[in-house]
Amino acid sequence: MITLSGIRKAYGRTVALDELELEVGEGEFFCLLGPSGAGKTTTLKTIAGLEQPDSGTVVLDGEDMRGVEPYDRGVAMCFESYALYPHRSAYDNLASPLRSPRHRLPADEARQRIGAVAELLGISALLDRPVGQLSNGQRQRVALGRVLVRPARAFLLDEPLSHLDAKLRQQMRAELKAIGAVQHTTTLYVTHDSVEALALGDRIGVIRQGRIVQTGTREEIWYTPYDTEVARAFGRPRINLLPGVVTESGVRADGGVELPVRASAAPGTDVLVGLRPRDIALRGDGHELTGTVYVTEVLGRSVEVTVRLGTGEQRVSLVAPRADAARLRADDPVRLAVRPENLLLFEADRPERPGRRIETRS
Repeated sequence: MITLSGIRKAYGRTVALDELELEVGEGEFFCLLGPSGAGKTTTLKTIAGLEQPDSGTVVLDGEDMRGVEPYDRGVAMCFESYALYPHRSAYDNLASPLRSPRHRLPADEARQRIGAVAELLGISALLDRPVGQLSNGQRQRVALGRVLVRPARAFLLDEPLSHLDAKLRQQMRAELKAIGAVQHTTTLYVTHDSVEALALGDRIGVIRQGRIVQTGTREEIWYTPYDTEVARAFGRPRINLLPGVVTESGVRADGGVELPVRASAAPGTDVLVGLRPRDIALRGDGHELTGTVYVTEVLGRSVEVTVRLGTGEQRVSLVAPRADAARLRADDPVRLAVRPENLLLFEADRPERPGRRIETRS
């Protein structure tokens, strides 16, 4: 288990972590999602002991890590920058943790473990090759393998798939999830990719400006995002956010569009109504919205359709099966269906912070 309490870390006037609170359960695969500069890597380095917090505590398996050296913390970290020995072969890099006094293994057992990890990562044919002759993606897999070969109380993974191509990234996501399920090793996985977070995480934490904004399961993050920024971070295409005003019967969005979402807010309150593209249909049951096609974009088996709603310039995007949208052309009239229970409601965004989610009534 990993517990961070009140962690603060500043570099001069720049605050990297601001009273950060985080708990990762025993055997949990936890994904930490955030943009560049949010404090993700600093969080990992603080847990590993490579950075000392200005205040706060780091606890691993119930033990306070204050004053404990990185070597003695029992965690294994994969760096985004690889941190490999460039003059050694891929095999020697993988074997380096198993040659340390703490994790030393007999040569045959080490060779067997390295072979299994190399096969898992698809680098068996590269073991004799010097690291300097490997591509960035191959180096990334070697760096990940070096973490996985040795036992650890926790894995700390800093965007380990960021340099892989799309096909290999998808394959490795499945393999990493399988490794976590088999080894039951507590894993903190840092990423800026919401698809990775949704695919891998038992739970997800969203970090922004050095603070944890929200933690939860993928369902909790998806259906009850804390604010508009969290809602925007998940889903491709991004969530539609329609500006509107609370009325007695629901919300009137720009362009005269009426939406049947009853807010726990006073009439006249400025709000944003969230509609996820995959929750809008070209046909079906639900509240009807009318508009005209603005543009279509084929996405393999499906089509992203952007529709101009009502009489204004308000637009929404939806994802429809290719068979339903194949004949649509610009300016064609369409009728959309959205279920009221799928609508999200937020305060209007402010200059100082994103709009927070507002509870709705049935």
